[in-house]
Amino acid sequence: MNIQEMIENIIELALKEDGQDITSNAIFQEGESLAAVFMAKQEGIIAGLDVVNDVFAQVNKEISCRFAVSDGAVIHAGKHFGSVEGPAVDILKAERVALNFLQRMSGIATMTSRYVAMVHGTRARILDTRKTAPGHRILDKWAVRIGGGSNHRMGLSDMALIKDNHVDRAGSISEAVTRVRRSCPGVPLEVEARSLEHVRELLEIGVERIMLDNFTLKDLKSAVTMVDGAVPLEASGGITIDTVRDVALTGVDFISVGDITHSVKSLDISLIIKGLS
Repeated sequence: MNIQEMIENIIELALKEDGQDITSNAIFQEGESLAAVFMAKQEGIIAGLDVVNDVFAQVNKEISCRFAVSDGAVIHAGKHFGSVEGPAVDILKAERVALNFLQRMSGIATMTSRYVAMVHGTRARILDTRKTAPGHRILDKWAVRIGGGSNHRMGLSDMALIKDNHVDRAGSISEAVTRVRRSCPGVPLEVEARSLEHVRELLEIGVERIMLDNFTLKDLKSAVTMVDGAVPLEASGGITIDTVRDVALTGVDFISVGDITHSVKSLDISLIIKGLS
């Protein structure tokens, strides 16, 4: 299944959740048309316009949807940035689903852009995690990219990531690395370090990336000095908008942040009816 098919399936499921719009069917007559505009009620980064188009198209291809901005644009409170016209019942049926996607993706893009701005001027890149809405990961991670962030692995098979439970079961970091290398030759390997001693050991073993999980700022700086650019370093664990710049200033290459997808606040956007015919 390709990416577009995955997105269409997500939209189809969302529309099925609503079923038939019995209220609009009772109020509006067949053939009535509606015109409405999208309005931002707060400032942020817009994301998900293609998804909105796909939502309306799934309901009725006769619905015309136009936008004056593109994904990644900054929108301000009160700005009308798009319009939709077509059969009234079908627009109202798609309205909430379209807004749900648009608001969540825009919220993620907006939050991501704030983190990216906080690390400006450093070498650090903001990464997302797999802490996404179930079934919506492809959309959540798409929104992260629109906001200027980068994607970590999409799924468990994109990169091998050895964490503490894997090390505990294997008996040691070196044994865990050996098992993964044997099972998945050629697959990029990242390993979670729990101490500076682990970082030193991983340098000797040789891996593609080291995750510094819940390290203090002092230990992050020590790890950066120790590694000296030999292996990319990723800081992770409880990093917030208030602490991310201090983490970036230690010299790490990546900072993974769960907040941008698992605790995001949707951007407030409305669809306002302008006319009926």
